[in-house]
Amino acid sequence: MRLNIFFLTITITKRENTLEEALHNENVERIFEESRRRADYYNRQY
Repeated sequence: MRLNIFFLTITITKRENTLEEALHNENVERIFEESRRRADYYNRQY
C-alpha cells in the first residue's frame, strides 16, 4: 500500500501601500461618503 502526502505551505504577507495609493484610497473614501450622504438626503425627502 502506498500513501502519498503532499504538504503545501502558503505565506501571506501584508502589502504596504505607497503614498500615491494611500492618497487615492482617501479620495475614494471621501467621494463614497459624500455620495452616501446625498443618497440618504434624497431618500429622506420622500
